[in-house]
Amino acid sequence: MFEEEIKMQRESSYFVPLALVVVLIAVIVGTIGYWVVPSKSLSQEQAAGLVSAYLAGQGPATVHFHVGVLQPSVDEKIRDPHYRLLEKAGILKLGKSKGEKISVAFAPEGERRLAAIPGVVKTKNSDGSDAYTVPLAEHQLAAVSKVTMSGRDVAVVQFTWKWTPNELGNAFDAAGPLVKSFNTWDRSTLIQKYGVAFYHVEPAQAALTLVRADKGWKLAAE
Repeated sequence: MFEEEIKMQRESSYFVPLALVVVLIAVIVGTIGYWVVPSKSLSQEQAAGLVSAYLAGQGPATVHFHVGVLQPSVDEKIRDPHYRLLEKAGILKLGKSKGEKISVAFAPEGERRLAAIPGVVKTKNSDGSDAYTVPLAEHQLAAVSKVTMSGRDVAVVQFTWKWTPNELGNAFDAAGPLVKSFNTWDRSTLIQKYGVAFYHVEPAQAALTLVRADKGWKLAAE
């Protein structure tokens, strides 16, 4: 019995170091494999799809207005220049003021033209007026210029994007004749509050950092 115990202790003393050696080898091999074995980089085609999805998620530039008998309020500034711009664009017709109130209706072709724009949102207000939120322009990827890998799991994508305006967005172009017909103060208000922008300039440069996740690549901030 005593000899068998000694034998078992010897076998155990051999087994523990051997197990440690096996674990150490596995760790070393795994580490070498992680850094040495090539990993598939993010391609420009993959990057283009991810950037396009990101730009679509930014949403369009929009303008918000009401149609009906309107009264100025905190949310509704009917004296602001966007109503006059919409009138110049042939969408709305402004009536004469009656005290603080003013009647705003569609121009003869205004409602039809508005219906041709995808994504228009119409809601009914408690005062009987209708509220409209109308898209003006979408973000669109112009080109992916470079994908730089930072290690195995991080990629920096450099790209250019541009605005793609619809018919009303063209009327809201900051360099267009309708917007230029306003004074400097009104142009500034239109740009700051009512969706006017330089929609026909050269594509702008930007960059996104992407990281590799369990189900593919995603934005680093997600």
